[in-house]
Amino acid sequence: MRIAVLKETAPGETRVALTPETAKKFIGLGATVAVESGAGVSASIPDAAYADAGAEVGPAAQVVKGADIVMGVQAPDVAVLAGAASGAWVAATFDPFARKERVEAYAGTGLEALAMEFMPRITRAQSMDVLSSQSNLAGYKAVIAAADAYGRAFPMMMTAAGTIQAARVFVMGVGVAGLQAIATARRLGAQVSATDVRSATKEQIQSLGAKAIFVENVAGIEGEGAGGYATEMSEEYKAAQAELVSSHIAKQDIVITTALIPGRAAPRLISDAQIATMKPGSVIYDLAVAQGGNVEGSVADQVTEKHGVKIIGYSNTPATLAADASALFARNLFNFLSAFWDKDAGRPVLDEEIGDAIRLTKGGEVVSERLKTQ
Repeated sequence: MRIAVLKETAPGETRVALTPETAKKFIGLGATVAVESGAGVSASIPDAAYADAGAEVGPAAQVVKGADIVMGVQAPDVAVLAGAASGAWVAATFDPFARKERVEAYAGTGLEALAMEFMPRITRAQSMDVLSSQSNLAGYKAVIAAADAYGRAFPMMMTAAGTIQAARVFVMGVGVAGLQAIATARRLGAQVSATDVRSATKEQIQSLGAKAIFVENVAGIEGEGAGGYATEMSEEYKAAQAELVSSHIAKQDIVITTALIPGRAAPRLISDAQIATMKPGSVIYDLAVAQGGNVEGSVADQVTEKHGVKIIGYSNTPATLAADASALFARNLFNFLSAFWDKDAGRPVLDEEIGDAIRLTKGGEVVSERLKTQ
């Protein structure tokens, strides 16, 4: 069983899908591990660290030759996988809804594409969930970056010269990233509030010491909480939420938006008119900018300014914490593959529940039901 890891080539991608820690663990299972030279440099992992762990290090063509499994943070182009074993697995994030042509290309070459972002949110798959591990870091970094861009202190400070009021932070969308953003802002001493269309998150918000801002007496989303994600909101709820947010957002110093709907454009949460009500010097961090953005006027990988408010929109926030993000991603991949490792076969053998959920292509065809019905 040969496992290969290539250097990431997507713009701005600093993470790597294997660390020396997980390389040792795969070798312990009996696998041969090969890593492209320089694959871990941007995550502060030199080639020597992989070699010391027992991995082969070399050029891409040598690494991928005969590979049974290729692991990546973002799925590599099919062209660089020529030479991999017939029917080789590629375990990575694929952005399948937006990059269907890449999925079809994988099918055309007979590769078996395993989309890690399709990992089901069930108890036994929690340690394999790359979306959760990376979102956790993204929520943390969003607050840190916003605090850096904000020209004032976060906590209340009582000094001989007078009192500095605590920053007001509003988190919109309380999934994994939102919960970490709340916790981080609280640790920094901010006055934190949060909202979500899923009423079940109210207790989670309050448990972290934040104020829950919720629309009352209006039906929420359709299929609330299915799979741990939100789905589309009703028009009545959208109108009620917009009114509530408009009155609350004008008082905030920092807003973190995290709302995503799988397979669709990110919902618009903040309009230009709402931005105009915020105080000059306020900051908005749009974690959903890569899927169209929650904030009107946010631009991927740029810091823009509207009405005196800074809008930060980095499309790959976890990549700004490359070392930790790589460590967690690599563990997710190891936890996934090792959970299905068959000692007799000398390789992982997937079951139906998880295998069918994440498998995009097999035997020259696109087999994912989620993609077929989208």
